[in-house]
Amino acid sequence: MLTLYYYPGNASLLPHMMLREIGAEFELRLVDRGQNAQKSPDYLKLNPSGRIPVLMEGDLVLFETAAIVLHLADRFPESGLAPAVGTVERSEFYKWIIHLTNTPQVEFRAWFYPHEHVADEAAAPTVRQAAGERLDRMFDVISAQLADKTWLLGERFSAADLFLFMLIRWGRGMPRPPRSIPNLNALAERVLARPAVQKALEAEGLKAPIF
Repeated sequence: MLTLYYYPGNASLLPHMMLREIGAEFELRLVDRGQNAQKSPDYLKLNPSGRIPVLMEGDLVLFETAAIVLHLADRFPESGLAPAVGTVERSEFYKWIIHLTNTPQVEFRAWFYPHEHVADEAAAPTVRQAAGERLDRMFDVISAQLADKTWLLGERFSAADLFLFMLIRWGRGMPRPPRSIPNLNALAERVLARPAVQKALEAEGLKAPIF
């Protein structure tokens, strides 16, 4: 049995959507951030960094969102959420997963938690503003890559599109939300229309406006 430790709308949304796409049996376990449960002794045994998500399968305890994405893609190749190993398309898939986790996802940490990046909290608004400006540029770059494509891998839907959808959602409160960028809005709408995505959003209690 697969078990996903999650909190609504957090990075756990990505593997949650993947599990719904895969159609595998799994259990959701809420990590209540409102009660700081991600810092509890029991949870820190699973992820010493105290971050969400964690995926468990038998004796395997896996943290880091991108690692969970790659594990699920390999574990369930029949789902089609990643191209076949050894293909050029699989390399493109790796490129996007690593880019999304290393670039915009990391930058969102500074946007949401600017106080973590300063010694003097009075400087936090400046950190947040700068992070937002960097995110704007990152989303413009991604949008340009989508100019003549349906999905990040061209005409093939993959877990990378679910990843980008989650990040577009995270940016909904920015001065220039990603949904205002035409190519990103179009991709997000296509992802949102998928039944598995709708089920994941409903299970987490996430309501419109989604992004």
